[in-house]
Amino acid sequence: MVTVLALGAALSYGVADFLGGAVARRSTALKALLWCVPTGLAFVVIATLLTGGTPSFPSMAWGFGAGVAGGTGLITFYRALAQGPMSVVAPVSALTASLLPVGVGLLRGERLDATVLLGVLLCLVAIGLVSMEENGEDRQAATNWLDNGPVMAGLSGACFGVFFILLKEAGDGSGLWPLVAARTGNLVVILAAFLLLTRLRPDTGPKVSGRLMIGLALLSGALDAGANALYFLAVQDGMLSLAAVLTSLYPAITVLMARIAYSERLRAVQQIGLAIAAAGVALVTVG
Repeated sequence: MVTVLALGAALSYGVADFLGGAVARRSTALKALLWCVPTGLAFVVIATLLTGGTPSFPSMAWGFGAGVAGGTGLITFYRALAQGPMSVVAPVSALTASLLPVGVGLLRGERLDATVLLGVLLCLVAIGLVSMEENGEDRQAATNWLDNGPVMAGLSGACFGVFFILLKEAGDGSGLWPLVAARTGNLVVILAAFLLLTRLRPDTGPKVSGRLMIGLALLSGALDAGANALYFLAVQDGMLSLAAVLTSLYPAITVLMARIAYSERLRAVQQIGLAIAAAGVALVTVG
């Protein structure tokens, strides 16, 4: 069940990131998130009320802390997506996001059997291979992006890793209420950043406009919230290291969608990365 839930989260995150990144490129990261995050919060509140559960202060505090980390990660991640190639940004972020929970899980005594451990290692290798980009216009875009893009992608991944870890600490005794706190934390960080930006620079860039862009932003927010819920259920049902690594395979989806949208071919090394990811998932499932 952990594998199914975590892979479902990866699928939802991957599609959400692609859609959100597309909106951010037409507007700005913060303005895209001002549509995505409230939508996600509404989605989570409805799901929480339907599924029940009683909130507790510790679980809500862990959830809110996770949301603050996740909100910071979203700002830097969407900004990186708006500036650089999606097929580079998403995997760099995901690799960092997966390594932190794996380290914490190992320190806490999590032990995977040999088959599952091999599958997890293959997934980590796959994330790195999918991130390799070097060809024509994409190479030039990546070169222009090297000034601060990798730093933003890495920072976003660190924030997402903290988000994954803190949601594990929230526990499963309060239903989905920790996710409500987490999405609230997202919104607080993003609103604070937007208000600060408007004070420092009145011209904050083009707004999100048009039915298509608004629709994509809303769908991105709903999918991101759904991914949060699937990951939360996965990590409460199993080990942090396993759930986080499988969830962090989301760049494969983002890369594939970016290739389809921009009529570009996957490089051989990226195709190998996707094949290795499939093998890693198979080993985890068998194990």
